[in-house]
Amino acid sequence: MAEKNNNAYHLSKRKEDGKWQVFRAGSDKVIKLFDTKVEAETYTKKMAENQGVGVLTHASKGKNKGRIQKK
Repeated sequence: MAEKNNNAYHLSKRKEDGKWQVFRAGSDKVIKLFDTKVEAETYTKKMAENQGVGVLTHASKGKNKGRIQKK
């Protein structure tokens, strides 16, 4: 369900500094930066629950780097 929601939050790792960034689907504006994936996920899940939207996490390593991970 979250994959079809255009209002979902996205998590991805930035190339330039290795920080995890949170942004909304369809926006280039970074909402917040985190040093770890766990911190970013915790923050984003709370925001998503409050707003009734999903969270999509992009893979940071391996052959699927940059693609949305399925959990």
